[in-house]
Amino acid sequence: MVFKRLLGSLGVGGPTVDTVLDPNPARPGGALTGQVHLEGGQADFDIEHLTLELVARVEAEHAEGESEGVVAFERFTVGGGFRLAAGQRHSVPFSVTLPWETPVTELHGQQLGIVLGVRTELAVAGAKDKGDLDPLAIAPLPVQEAILEAFGQLGFGFRSADLEYGHIAGTGQQLPFYQEIELTPAPQYAHQVNEIEVTFLAGPGGIEVVLEADKRGGLFSGGHDALTRFTVGHHDTRDWNAEVDAWVRQLTEHRAAYGHQGVVHGHGAPYAVHDHHDHGGHHDHGGERRSGPGVGTAVAAGAAGLAVGVVGGMVAVEVVDEVGDFFEGDEEEGED
Repeated sequence: MVFKRLLGSLGVGGPTVDTVLDPNPARPGGALTGQVHLEGGQADFDIEHLTLELVARVEAEHAEGESEGVVAFERFTVGGGFRLAAGQRHSVPFSVTLPWETPVTELHGQQLGIVLGVRTELAVAGAKDKGDLDPLAIAPLPVQEAILEAFGQLGFGFRSADLEYGHIAGTGQQLPFYQEIELTPAPQYAHQVNEIEVTFLAGPGGIEVVLEADKRGGLFSGGHDALTRFTVGHHDTRDWNAEVDAWVRQLTEHRAAYGHQGVVHGHGAPYAVHDHHDHGGHHDHGGERRSGPGVGTAVAAGAAGLAVGVVGGMVAVEVVDEVGDFFEGDEEEGED
């Protein structure tokens, strides 16, 4: 029996785990629900704990260039403290609250190219086994969707989306990475900008909307980046087309404050700081971040409904140079 238990703790004849998420996409700050299905192995096992780990594929910039890595950004213990008999089947339902800044992976059923997953960790007899990753689908909050729809109505198109490792200075960002949704310019702005990047930083009290424009250069000047930030409430009912158009006009007409520069943690390149009030009267202190080329997976034109087409801090961060296919294969990991 001791030998069987040892083999079981190493994955031979041990219990199996299958996590099934409820079918509808979750939303940032909302509930993630589902069940963890266990099936006993060749012996009885004491299940010490069941833990769900949220992970994301993130891009990181460093001295050698850019690479992709896996970041674990939240953990939830959803069960444990029971014995699973040999061959026994047991299910553990769960409902956990997602971080407000959980990235959006889809809009109107269209994938944005953002890869999130849920990994189930089973602790048995002092050993931990991390199972396969299950894809995690996240739909936008209503105000996020309304703002993206307004961009589409104004003629902006979806280009790509990605997750960038680092921090946007001057914001209330909690996670160790942020999402960029990259848009092609509407015709009326095409002579001024190459693209606009949208970042949503949601929290319980509202959402910070960070806009960055890759501005075209003129005859006697080179192009540069302009950045601005606005705050909206979760239940705001504005004329979003007019609001977003005012944001873009303010962004494209704003001149760089060359005397104020800062460095974003994790990037190290200075960018101009812009101070302003937003259209809704919220004072904004401006922020800095490093702009990079869009390297996210592009989706077909019209995706995201566009016209042309823990809270609490970082739990664990593992950035690796080679990720491979995020959801295929059983990647061996060292045990604690």
